[in-house]
Amino acid sequence: MAQSDGTAQTAESRGRSIRATGRRRKGPTRGRKVLTRTLCTLLGVGVLGGAGLGYLYVKFNGNLKGVDINAVLGHDRPKNIDNGSMDILVMGSDSRAGKNGSYGKDEGGARSDTAMVVHVFKGHKKADVVSIPRDTLVTRPECAKDGKTVPGQQRAMFNTAFEVGGPACAVKTVESMSGIRMDHFVEVDFTGFKKLIDALGGVDITTTKAIDDNYSHLHLAPGKHTLGGEDALGLVRTRHGVPGGDGSDLGRIQLQQTFLKALMKQVRSVGVLSDPTRLYDVADTATKAVTTDTDLDSVTALTGLAKELGGIPTDRIEMMTLPVAYDPVDPDRVLPLAAQGRKVWDALRHDQDVPKSAIKGSAGDKGGTSRYVK
Repeated sequence: MAQSDGTAQTAESRGRSIRATGRRRKGPTRGRKVLTRTLCTLLGVGVLGGAGLGYLYVKFNGNLKGVDINAVLGHDRPKNIDNGSMDILVMGSDSRAGKNGSYGKDEGGARSDTAMVVHVFKGHKKADVVSIPRDTLVTRPECAKDGKTVPGQQRAMFNTAFEVGGPACAVKTVESMSGIRMDHFVEVDFTGFKKLIDALGGVDITTTKAIDDNYSHLHLAPGKHTLGGEDALGLVRTRHGVPGGDGSDLGRIQLQQTFLKALMKQVRSVGVLSDPTRLYDVADTATKAVTTDTDLDSVTALTGLAKELGGIPTDRIEMMTLPVAYDPVDPDRVLPLAAQGRKVWDALRHDQDVPKSAIKGSAGDKGGTSRYVK
């Protein structure tokens, strides 16, 4: 039976620090080019360049928010392996505070609605993206927030790490699960996500069957659609109204991955970089929408990362879900498949391809929703 793989790592695997250069590991991939280039365009779109743009640089720089994860986590981290690769934890937060209140009651904290570990291989010519289901039961490590200690917990839902301890606790939990040090952290919340999609002019998708989900406020007939920010958010959050879906977070992850591919096509087709007005709107919106680690909270750092990631071909990004099985105690939760999960994390730690055997038979590939949206 499946067992939890959320235990803390040994002393040998601890003690790194997030680096601005983000140099480490190596390997190949197959074909879904999504998230990394999206980050390049949306986060690095501030590469306006040229004389007379100092004001814009200062403005966009002032939009950015940073979290000093180094200071919070200290040396209690996996070992820093400098082999040329880079790992980024990308999260979508589901805080209900402020303008996000229409999506549910504000209970005083945000949870990670989406979590992806982006591993960029040595040479930065390819990448793997591992989605971590929010309902995964893990051993959450002890964290610190606002100067107070947050006790660890067994069989804690993964997304509670962000809720109780913020970005640093989310990073620490992922590092504890994987034994891999995260070089960077990027967070986008509900409101920011919607504004980014609207600034891009929407995203084109095709549904093969109707989607009706009152929970995410999404109602789409079969056919072609240009989704504005509100409906795009509904799509990446829906899990109840999709034909063939199992009503779980696993089906939602498949929709998120499908949407990200469509988003990448849209980013390329709208000509952001050749339209100064749209470029300004997207850059202004993107820099307001994201929270990063302090090594990335400047236009210079973000554009530097964007230039590095921009060289990754679109067919060299492989997307997968952490191998999991439904919890026999609570079918609304999933457990990491320990042996298979180790294959995923060990491969990325050594900058190697994730073997196909690592994800074979995982419930994460059986959400049943990917074929209904393209």
